[in-house]
Amino acid sequence: MHHEAIERAAELVARARRVVALTGAGYSKPSGIPDFRSPDGIWTVSDPSEVASLRAFRRDPDAFYSWLNGLLGPILVARPNPAHLALAELEHAGRLSAVITQNIDGLHQMAGSRRVYELHGHLRSATCLWCGRQVPVEPLLQTVRRGQAPHCSCGGHFKPDVVLFDEMLPQGVFWLAHRALEECDLLLVAGTSLEVAPVCDLPLVAHRRGAKIVIVNLDPTDLDAQADVVIPDDVATAVPALVRAAIGDPVAW
Repeated sequence: MHHEAIERAAELVARARRVVALTGAGYSKPSGIPDFRSPDGIWTVSDPSEVASLRAFRRDPDAFYSWLNGLLGPILVARPNPAHLALAELEHAGRLSAVITQNIDGLHQMAGSRRVYELHGHLRSATCLWCGRQVPVEPLLQTVRRGQAPHCSCGGHFKPDVVLFDEMLPQGVFWLAHRALEECDLLLVAGTSLEVAPVCDLPLVAHRRGAKIVIVNLDPTDLDAQADVVIPDDVATAVPALVRAAIGDPVAW
């Protein structure tokens, strides 16, 4: 573990009044959910434009759900890892004002985080593309697990409320995330390669406002040169160590 970098980051967090965290797929990888762009990630075996775009969904909903099944299994059994629990503890200590996440798995909420902005949506509900009816996903799972697209009573297909390629981000959530970044004095970027627009540009909002930037990610990012501290380590070990050093050790992660 990179102890010196963690100590420097912890000092910044301890002095900060409003911390915001920005997390990506690498944050949930220790919980058993595969990421997308690492050497063993999902996009090494699938073309995202062919399986995870709105265009592809409209063309062949069954093919989309057949692909989604490979991701659903790990998500449905996943539990928060120590990095999720550490952010929840930082929020409970009154130091973290928001979590902005690209993840759709709901693990931040399961860990106890209360203010979570899900930029890429979630799997708790689905919406019919024809009539706009929104329903919980759970009753649809039996159909989905067969690799079939669930139908609405109007005849349309239900699409999970996740943001696919060629879809806009949810504007209300994006606005709230943007405001949180404008108001923070420290941004913790963790478990994300910052390669997907427009999320990759969000840290610059905080940086332009003078916020300190701490990055925890195994691989380099384009923001490393502008960060105050870079910790090239596993989020499941580095983030809990950082939080413990910043606020003490009230719980065992």
